[in-house]
This record gives sequence, structure tokens and C-alpha cells, in this order.
Amino acid sequence: MVSETSSGPIQWLIGYCARNQVLTLLIVLAAAYWGYRSLAGTPLDAIPDLSDVQVIIYTEWPGRSPDLVEDQITYPLTASLLAAPQVQSVRGQSFLGLSFVYVIFEDDTDIYWARSRVLEYLNSALDKLPNGIRPTLGPDATGVGWVFQYALVDKSGNNSLADLRSLQDFTLRYWLEAVDGEAEVASVGGFVKEYQIHLDPNKLASYAIPLSKVVKAIRRSNDDVGGRVVEIAGHEQFIRGRGYVKSTKDLEKIAIGVGNDGTPVLLRDVALVSIGPAMRRGLADLDGEGEAVGGIVVMRYGEDTLGVIERVKQRLAEAVLPEGVEIVTVYDRSALIGRAIDTLQGTLLEEMVVVSLVIAVFLMHFRSALIAILTLPVAILLAFIPLSLQHVTANIMSLGGIAVAIGAMVDASIVMIENAHKRLEEWGRTGEQGGRDAVIVRAMQEVGPSIFFSLLIITVSFIPVFALEGTEGRLFKPLAFTKTYSMGFAALLAVTFTPALAVLLIRGRIRSDESFLNRMLVLIYSPIVRLSVNGRWIVVAAALLAGGHRAGVYEAR
Repeated sequence: MVSETSSGPIQWLIGYCARNQVLTLLIVLAAAYWGYRSLAGTPLDAIPDLSDVQVIIYTEWPGRSPDLVEDQITYPLTASLLAAPQVQSVRGQSFLGLSFVYVIFEDDTDIYWARSRVLEYLNSALDKLPNGIRPTLGPDATGVGWVFQYALVDKSGNNSLADLRSLQDFTLRYWLEAVDGEAEVASVGGFVKEYQIHLDPNKLASYAIPLSKVVKAIRRSNDDVGGRVVEIAGHEQFIRGRGYVKSTKDLEKIAIGVGNDGTPVLLRDVALVSIGPAMRRGLADLDGEGEAVGGIVVMRYGEDTLGVIERVKQRLAEAVLPEGVEIVTVYDRSALIGRAIDTLQGTLLEEMVVVSLVIAVFLMHFRSALIAILTLPVAILLAFIPLSLQHVTANIMSLGGIAVAIGAMVDASIVMIENAHKRLEEWGRTGEQGGRDAVIVRAMQEVGPSIFFSLLIITVSFIPVFALEGTEGRLFKPLAFTKTYSMGFAALLAVTFTPALAVLLIRGRIRSDESFLNRMLVLIYSPIVRLSVNGRWIVVAAALLAGGHRAGVYEAR
């Protein structure tokens, strides 16, 4: 039986867990399994997302100068969106025929709530824009959503850059847009095919046909029209006019006017119709070997980067391509994520091994060392439960919080086990009066409350980090969350998990004081402690002088 001599809540908890080892271990194992499931479902990335919550509005007005675009589109949209709720700032950029408006929302604003608010205000702003102008929202992605890029290569020469661009725009792009977690597939490079009409102004003048009439005729001719139905032999036949343009010959036959002799004037009489490349504002090059066509996969906000990339690569592997065309991966963030996670996992494993070896060497009792060693992985797994509920991504910063806390996470267990060893040694010298388990529990109840609250103080030391805002907050809060949760669960395990294991595992002869290393360290440490206590004022004055000097050096820099 295990008895309890103290009535404090921490002492009571230690005694209860020591008496009910099986129940305590089952609860801890269930929580650890929950933590493992949370860890397995945590999104992985190499770096934290530092971008603002923003919605991009893209508007096209071909052929207009930047100052006209600014006055007619960018400024009216910016002025309207400034009144939207939770908007931090609105920025606009105007280019030749293009307008971009960036609506920056406050931190922690839901991205889809923000997009719905922007749509509401866009509807009210449409009346202020020129006729026919329809602003478009950008993808629901962030600044770090660019996760994968590929290029289409045809070394056989069977397909031109225009053919490859058509393959990308009308086949691969739609093929990849079905991937879960993908927000957009942007095309780069190559030539976009278009019908080009080269008018001869002299011929237009000879027929007295204005340019506006030609444009109107071309627009009206590229359309299908529907009619009513005609009943033939008891069946209804639908009547429709087929007018969609499918070739240059269809354009050449468009009637744009009537000549002096009453004959129709066709488009081919005044213009040269051909298929050519659209005007380009840039190009894409692959490895310095010439122009190429490619696609950029942009991930949706809040998705698992590694999972999206794997699904995209699987989808590309299933694509059916023309003969001679191959897909070359240009950028794949999964490699960076893998290296970053492997490096951090290796570092954490090394720290755990070093801590475990140090514990085993100093305690000189393997089963006692196992108690502190087991606390590390369990506390880390438990920390991922709230991280998963908060949708915190596992990246180099968030996992770095575990690396910061891992040394202090086992402090409580070590102190409690060391005190239990001391009491067991005294118990053995006094004739082993009373039960062994009762001695272990009393020893842990002596130091349990103090070490528990000391770990809580370390736990709350990162609370000021949570006051950071903007980019700094998005950078350091993941680290603060993981460090705080890890330390908090380590403190909780010290007064629950550790007593249950201690009663089960601390058996046999305890001989930690027989360690040569312990005796040497005590021999070195004792005179220093005595000297510091006897000359305490000198030590305090020296520390203050050293701190003041360091502060002066810092200000000088």
C-alpha cells in the first residue's frame, strides 16, 4: 500500500497517481496516442507563413495607360474597400491595361470571411467602373503558396512553344485543378494562340467602312443563336444558328458592309486573317537552353504543403502527354521540407540521447533513468494535441520550440527521482522500516510542489512573445506555443506519470552516491558554494558590475 502524508493538492495528486499506477498509465497512453494522431495529421512545411491575411483584386482593361487605369479602376476600388470591416490597409498598383488592389486584413481574420466581405463591397463599386469591366478575386492562397513548378519539354521538336502552351492551358491546367488543396495553376512561357486581323486602312477607306463597324461585325458573328421548334412528321426539330468561329476561313467570310455595286464586302477583302501569338510581357527559360512552357502550382490557404505536393506529383504522373513531351520538375518544396524536418528530427533525437545518457550516468540506475527518459517523448506527443487544434504548422520554427525546451523538460523528474534515491538510502540504513513505495511517494511529495511550480514559471516565461503582432508574431508564436505546451505537459507528467512509474520501476539497490563522477563534482562544487555564500556581497557586486559593463558595451554598439 502507498500512504500519503501531505494534504496539498499537488501532494494528493502524486499520492493518488502512485496508488493507481495502472489507471494513470492507461490515461497517459491514451493521451499519447491522441498526440501521435495529432502529430500525424499536422501540416508540414519548411518555414512559417509570414504573409498577411490579404485578398487580391485583379482587373483587366486592355490598351489603357497606367494613369487612366489608376483614375478609373484602382482609385474607385481602393476608396470603396477602405470601409470594409477589419481592413488594415488597402494598396493599389496600376500598370498598362492592368490593375491590382491588395486588401490587407487584421491578423487572425478568417480568409474566407475576408473574401466574402470583399465581394460584397465589389458589387457596390461596380457602378463606379467603366462599362464592361469585371474585377476578379485572386486565388485563396498566401505569399508562400507557390509550392511546385514544372516545365514542359519537347526535345523531339514535334511540338512548338504555342502547342506546348495550348497543352498547358487546356489540358494540364484543368487536370491539376482537380487536386485537393490546390488553389491555382498559373501558366508561364510559350505563345498563346489567337486570331489576328491585320486591317488595310486604304481598303477600308475605299469602301468607306469605319473601324468600329468592323469590330462590331466580328463580335456579332462569333455567336450561336437559338430559334423555336418546327414539327416535322410528329417530331419537334430545334432551330438554331451555328455561328461560332472555328477557323480563319470563318473570319474571312464575315460580311462587314456593302460595296458600291451592291455586293457584300467580306473581311478578307480589307484584312489579312491569321493565327499568331498574343503579345507577351515576358518569357520563361529552362536551364539556359532556351524558352520553355511551364506551370506554377499555388497551394490553398491553410493546406498541408507536403500532402498537396505529393498529390500534384501523383496527378502529373497519371497525365497522358503527346509523343515527345515530358514534364520536368523545376521547383519542389517537398525536398526542402524533408531536409528541414530531417535536420530537426536528427537534432531532437541527438538531444534526447544526450539527455538520456547524462541521466543514466548520474543516477547510476537504469530503471530510474528510464522514468525521466520516457517523459520526453510523451510530453512532446501531448504538446501536439493543442497545436493540432490551433492548426499550427509543423515547421522549423514550431519544432524549434521543442529543441529549446527539451533540456528543461526532464528537470522535475530528475529532481524527484534523485530525492527518492536519497530517501531510499536513508530507509535502507535505518533498517527498512515501513513500505518501500511509501518512502518513494513521501520523497516525491517533499519536492513535487516546488519543482512543479518552478516548471510552470519556465512555462509562462514565453507569454510576452504572444503579445507580438504582425510579421514578428507570425514568426515567433509557433515557437512559443510548442515550447509552452511542451513545458506545461512536462510539469503535469512530473506529478502524475513520474510517480506511477517510480513506484513500478525503482527497485533493487540504489547506489547513485557511489558514482565516481558524482563524488568528483560534489568535491569541486562544495568549496565554490561555501566561498560564494561567505563572500556573498562581493559576488553580488561583481555580478552587478559585469551586467552594467555589458549594458554599456551594448549601448556603444
